[in-house]
Amino acid sequence: MRPDRLNPLFTMADSLKGVGPGLARPLEKLGLTRVKDFAYHLPDRFVQRRAVANLDEASIGEQIVVALTPIEHRSSSGRGPFRVLAQDAIGNVCAISYFGRASYSAKKLLPVGEPRWVAGRLEQYGQMLQMVHPDHVEADSAVLLGQLTEPVYPLSEGLTQGRIASLIEQALSLVTDLPEWIEPSLIGKMQWPSWRDAVALAHKDSHAAARDRLAYDELLANSLALMLVRQSNRKQSGTPLHGDGSRRAQLKLPFPLTGAQQRSIAEIEGDMAQTAPMLRLLQGDVGSGKTVVALSAMLIAVEAGAQAALLAPTEILARQHHATLTRLAAGTGVEIALLTGRDKGRARESILMGLLDGSIDMVVGTHAIFQDAVSYRNLALVVIDEQHRFGVGQRLMLAQKGRRTPHCLAMTATPIPRTLTLAQYGEMDVSKLDEMPPGRQPIDTRVVAVERQDDVIAAIGRHIETGQQVYWVCPMVREQENEDLAAAEARHAALQARFGDAVVLVHGQLRPEIKDAAMDRFARGEAKILVATTVIEVGVDVPNATLMVIEQAERFGLAQLHQLRGRVGRGSGKSTCLLLRGAALSETARERLALMRETQDGFRLAEEDLRLRGGGELLGTRQSGDTPFRVASLEQITKLLPMAHDDARLLMERDGGLTGERGEAARLLLYLFERDWGVQLLRGG
Repeated sequence: MRPDRLNPLFTMADSLKGVGPGLARPLEKLGLTRVKDFAYHLPDRFVQRRAVANLDEASIGEQIVVALTPIEHRSSSGRGPFRVLAQDAIGNVCAISYFGRASYSAKKLLPVGEPRWVAGRLEQYGQMLQMVHPDHVEADSAVLLGQLTEPVYPLSEGLTQGRIASLIEQALSLVTDLPEWIEPSLIGKMQWPSWRDAVALAHKDSHAAARDRLAYDELLANSLALMLVRQSNRKQSGTPLHGDGSRRAQLKLPFPLTGAQQRSIAEIEGDMAQTAPMLRLLQGDVGSGKTVVALSAMLIAVEAGAQAALLAPTEILARQHHATLTRLAAGTGVEIALLTGRDKGRARESILMGLLDGSIDMVVGTHAIFQDAVSYRNLALVVIDEQHRFGVGQRLMLAQKGRRTPHCLAMTATPIPRTLTLAQYGEMDVSKLDEMPPGRQPIDTRVVAVERQDDVIAAIGRHIETGQQVYWVCPMVREQENEDLAAAEARHAALQARFGDAVVLVHGQLRPEIKDAAMDRFARGEAKILVATTVIEVGVDVPNATLMVIEQAERFGLAQLHQLRGRVGRGSGKSTCLLLRGAALSETARERLALMRETQDGFRLAEEDLRLRGGGELLGTRQSGDTPFRVASLEQITKLLPMAHDDARLLMERDGGLTGERGEAARLLLYLFERDWGVQLLRGG
């Protein structure tokens, strides 16, 4: 239960003055639902303004504060701006321009003859000086001259900088002192402020020490929680599983296992033979053969008289896994079922009964497999695919389905830089598949300018005439107003006009049955071209698809481009990936696309992604909302995580864990960053 002293921080956003139903939705889009969310909604940057006595002292393009007296209001016909002509102290004239609805309040804001202090960017329009939509207009000079450094916050539609700043100011007034959870000598060495001061300072200016301290708090909370998971896991009594090899001997694989696969299977087999439940991450590049390793682990469980479950993040991926496992395990006599949220009636009841009486050896499914209604006779192994899509809490729910804590094998096809493995998988042992199976052909990757799009479409026509299939991936579902971005629906319509019913569309906003029907047509070869968003990033396996087109490739992260490219090259035919790029490329985008041409090593690409992106998205995952941290940037993770990990280990091993003065403070930290499942584990253990 959350400590009472944190309750003010967890008060809902509608307790703040001015937050009603209309404002709640745009705030929710930014994740601002409670007071603490506003406290941690840190500025993207700061505007530095200079106070000037008159406009002669200012430069074009400079952010200034200046006293101006309105002398005339001018309305424009049509869509032109409403202009307020105003003079400075020595007679220079400046036009203050407002467009749209803002023009209605301009007369009241800037009455003729009454001096006002105006803050904004000075621009030039023809021969006239102007300010367009100034940031502030005040009658009292003290308001603006007291704040020449102003934060600029991330916004969503329906919010203004003024409104968000006002709400954050209210939230900060509710922030109280909390006991210190960071080791005192480290505070002194890094010259970090207290938690309360750090929160306030981070909103005032680009205070690096305050920002670093808040990032460190988040990393420490994460490290502590993962250590508590590991500690709790070691205390659990699992079921030692000793397979006799009988089922695995019946596997008829179409290829020999790589050395990396054999090594990983041996590590997993060793873990599963222990009383302490396995907690292992299988990290493997696209096409490295993780599914075969997972199947071997599941067969060990079945050989030992137990059941295994494979949890997938999407229904598409669950169905794909079920089909693959069923094909690979044919001849072993193992009963494999598929269970998703869409299974209803007798079919569902039959699966539930089979899991309960043990006649089903393995089940593959979405989160439906750990719902309350699902019970197992003897669940002893849980395999989780695309681990980064699931929270630790979800994994723990599935672990409770066994009579004893099941062994857990998590898999990810997203190669993770060494510096970040601790951040996401600090509680796990790691096996790495760093070899590709024999016969896997390299994918010919080319960068193509968007001007050659017609040539690409003509090449697609020739490609499908030979009986092969094509993916076309777009970064968005629909066009956004004022943004020239490719949209999956528009691309689908254009290709359908050319190729007819051979083209199908898949994106995350389609109803599941429509999406599945389109995927099924493509998988069976009836459809030749699949237009999609990144919903196909993982798990889609169509060996006959040998051409991948990624539109506006410069908008994707390296890891995501690599995942998408991995959808082709899965059969024996030669495969090609075309990266369609826009006309204007940043230096980083150019280097990223060049790297895609140069290498197919996902681990190298992950390291390069970290170097190139800096403070940007974590491995491209932020594009799909999956980054584990809200406060810590990539540079801060790289710089501070080893320190936080060591500090957490010392606290747990030397300083009495979550007891004592600092331990009690650390409990508050876990609750503050909502890693409180770590505290629950401590109680349960």
